[in-house]
Amino acid sequence: MNKKNKLLSGDLVLWGILALLALFSFLPVFSASSNLAYVLGEGSPWYYLFKHMVILIFGFGFMVGVHKIPYQYFKAISILLLPVVVLLLIYTASQGTVIDGANASRWIQIPFVGLSFQTSTLASVVLMIYVAHYLSKNYENPQTFKASILPLWLPVFVVVSLILPSNLSTAVLISMMVFMLAFLGGYPIKHLTILLAGAFFLLLLFVLSAKAFPDLIPNRVDTWISRIDNFNQPDSDTTDNYQVERAKIAIATGGITGLGVGKSVMKNFLPQSSSDFIYAIIVEEFGLLGGIGLVFSYLLILFRIMVIAHRTPTVFGKLVVIGVGVPIIFQAMINMGVAVQVLPVTGQTLPMVSSGGTAAWMTCIAFGVILSVSSAYYKKAEELEPKASNVDNPLAVLSETI
Repeated sequence: MNKKNKLLSGDLVLWGILALLALFSFLPVFSASSNLAYVLGEGSPWYYLFKHMVILIFGFGFMVGVHKIPYQYFKAISILLLPVVVLLLIYTASQGTVIDGANASRWIQIPFVGLSFQTSTLASVVLMIYVAHYLSKNYENPQTFKASILPLWLPVFVVVSLILPSNLSTAVLISMMVFMLAFLGGYPIKHLTILLAGAFFLLLLFVLSAKAFPDLIPNRVDTWISRIDNFNQPDSDTTDNYQVERAKIAIATGGITGLGVGKSVMKNFLPQSSSDFIYAIIVEEFGLLGGIGLVFSYLLILFRIMVIAHRTPTVFGKLVVIGVGVPIIFQAMINMGVAVQVLPVTGQTLPMVSSGGTAAWMTCIAFGVILSVSSAYYKKAEELEPKASNVDNPLAVLSETI
């Protein structure tokens, strides 16, 4: 069979891990969604299972389509999409959605589909690609702070500022990744230090302004403060601590091997059992072994991301793989950290596992970008294969597989 006609190309190990993770997700999603079906009276578990299946099918379709695009094209795509992302973020922020007195303007409704779209997830992927493009373009040239203000830091500031009032954790995660990419891309450390101090000052100024003038800009500052207080005072009687306590009970109940598939008890008491706290349900049903196995899966994905970044010969390829891939792993670790009370409640879902909507699509698109980069590497390796075959060298074949 002609290799050019293969549906899937690139890092087949990463493809396999993602497929197994997606297949595994059906079990906890179906089990945990009974909370929504029976306790809250919203639909049935089969409805949520079918919805999750459709979302993942479309997600993998996006992944396949994106990974067929030569990754160099993403430079132009990010430039074209960045203004669109800013407009979507402005529209999202202007909706003025408030839940329990806090800013909840994170989603916009997709017409005729019945799904909500979290614009910050698209903004994160597009911004990471754009930053990787700028840094790679200027990698060989001395980068001055003055010259980079408008093309680099202004878009970053606008995107983060529009996300911050309604979603602190995502804004902080994006900022961290931008600084990491800038460091890896050779941006002067002294400038990064000044920018980091400036970002912290602006965040502090925003918090103080929101406390002094609460009606000036819709925000979630009180929610942030209460979550930190709840984390520091785990015995207080609050909604967040209620969920964390139930998550800890679920984890403790699971033991080493778990109660078994579908036998979770705490799923009936956790309001976010199929999304934010699905890791607790997984440990309850699959035990400590299942929880460690899931952590290992994400670490294995991180390893493949690093392998792809290392093998890619271009600076843009290396930076874009790290820029869109590492945040997914951070998000997974944050989700699991919240469930075991290592971190305050943030609202981050478990990538490729939690039930959801367009956030899963953006994760699949991000992996599609990574696989596009790996496809370019493997394609080049296949072209050179007749000239330098390792058939007679088993150790070389093994090292290339790893």
